[in-house]
Amino acid sequence: MKNRMQRSNLLVTTTLLGFIFTVANSMRFDLKSGRTKCISDDIKSNSMTVGKYSVVNPNEGYPLPDSHKITVRVSSPNGNGHHVEEHVDSGHFAFVASDSGDYTTCFATPDHKPETVVTIEFDWKSGVAAKDWSKVAKKGQIEVMEFELKKLYDTVTSIYDEMYYLREREEEMHTLNTSTNSKMAGLSFLSLLVCLSVAGLQLWHLKTYFERKKLL
Repeated sequence: MKNRMQRSNLLVTTTLLGFIFTVANSMRFDLKSGRTKCISDDIKSNSMTVGKYSVVNPNEGYPLPDSHKITVRVSSPNGNGHHVEEHVDSGHFAFVASDSGDYTTCFATPDHKPETVVTIEFDWKSGVAAKDWSKVAKKGQIEVMEFELKKLYDTVTSIYDEMYYLREREEEMHTLNTSTNSKMAGLSFLSLLVCLSVAGLQLWHLKTYFERKKLL
């Protein structure tokens, strides 16, 4: 009974980890000549991020034509370039995020007549998913269960950091909402005061007009 429970727990843990670690920005998309496509990912500061991209050769077995060479640029939320490659068919990048925010990877294709379609494969991982766990297991020569627990620990740590980051963002939004509500309340009071002042001036003007015409 005890062995069954241990096997069941191990199966659940492995399944959960398998689900968590497959969550990554792995995609394949088409891009026409002279077009640009940008992909963003919200990355926390001090998080590792790695990316790999390649152009699918439309004529397998033959050299890739120049019309299918691309320009790739990876930039931070502040616009700083972390990776720039021009006229390439494949490449990769890896860096540690210095700031929290949206990091952007842009792919651009050259102008070509007639118009062609370039197919690009892009794999982008960050945080725990960016770690090469196969090398960690081989280097440390650790047991399977210890290896899974290490992955689970790092995953829980990553989730905790993400929750803390979201809490900070929520507090910032709460402060912004409070400030906005206060300003709106002041603006509403000022609008009411202006309306009352205008109404008072209109009544005073009408009263003066009727007195002048000796209607009152």
